[in-house]
Amino acid sequence: MAKPPKASFKTTNKATNQVRIIGGQFKRRSISFIDADGLRPTPDRLRETLFNWLMADIHDAKVLDVCAGSGVLGFEALSRGASHVVMIEPSPTQAHTIEDNADSLKLTRSQLSVINDTAQTALPTLGTPFDVIFIDPPYALDIWHDIISGIIEHGLYHADTLCYIESNTALDDILTPFCANLFKSTKIGQVHAGLFTLPI
Repeated sequence: MAKPPKASFKTTNKATNQVRIIGGQFKRRSISFIDADGLRPTPDRLRETLFNWLMADIHDAKVLDVCAGSGVLGFEALSRGASHVVMIEPSPTQAHTIEDNADSLKLTRSQLSVINDTAQTALPTLGTPFDVIFIDPPYALDIWHDIISGIIEHGLYHADTLCYIESNTALDDILTPFCANLFKSTKIGQVHAGLFTLPI
């Protein structure tokens, strides 16, 4: 009798989808991501807008991608000169896929760290401020307030930190309780996006 095949960590939610990096040293390189509820890479047009906003600030920046998903925002930041990116991703399969993508791009541990955990659990462990923070959680989770509160409570920003947010609701509704300064914003389709700073 033939032996049954060995179980694999990647037998479900295989990384069958791809998204392209649109600028920098990895321009036109594709990264893979799994099919999962709420995992929706930031569209090309919006990414182009975001990194135009960050053009003067991304080089040599220390970046936090709070809900990494596909990881494309973090990889785009590294492609455009960020010095280090920390990605938080709760799905074990997608976290491994991010690491596989990093290997294919020949990134090192000094350039990218992947934390396989929820944002709420991971944020208290970081203990250092970041220059740029991406906040783009699955909309259905409605955890924007939890994330921003965690960033503030655990001192993960400084006076010049630029925070990027994506939402399916008006950004003022999310940011007003934090006295945040929303100084860049756009709406593409149903997606509200913007850059803001937090008071010190």
